[in-house]
Amino acid sequence: MNKYIIFFLTVICVVLLDQVTKAFIHSAMSLYSSRVVIDGFLSITYVRNPGAAFGFLAQAPPYFRSIFFVLVTLLAIGMILYYLVKSQADQPLLVLALSLIFSGALGNLIDRLRFGEVVDFIDVYFRSHHWPAFNVADAAISVGAMIMILEMVRHRDVKGGG
Repeated sequence: MNKYIIFFLTVICVVLLDQVTKAFIHSAMSLYSSRVVIDGFLSITYVRNPGAAFGFLAQAPPYFRSIFFVLVTLLAIGMILYYLVKSQADQPLLVLALSLIFSGALGNLIDRLRFGEVVDFIDVYFRSHHWPAFNVADAAISVGAMIMILEMVRHRDVKGGG
């Protein structure tokens, strides 16, 4: 299958899923409300994150955050598109990884442009130890990054580098 078809189908599916789930959370729940899914492990908790992963820059002035995150996201999107064009036709996992990272960046960029912050709602925890809440876009970025790392290691090993 053509790498561009893989890329754009993945982007459309992930961004739609991300935005639909965020719209549902926004319309069905009050900010900071929570619903247990698996007791002691998983809740749906509606929060907003003005920063990035782990609250990075959450305390920075809003105008700085807005400009910074939009510029960084646009830079990342540009780099992803560059690597997509440079990728080989026989690298479908790399294309998938790039499309997941692109999708996540785009999904969170949409939130930043609409709300000035990102809607998060997946709350994973054990007892009182919580992982920072995240969303579908964040999960796509994480899975894409893991696939990319595995592909890099696999290709390094194939080329005799390890």
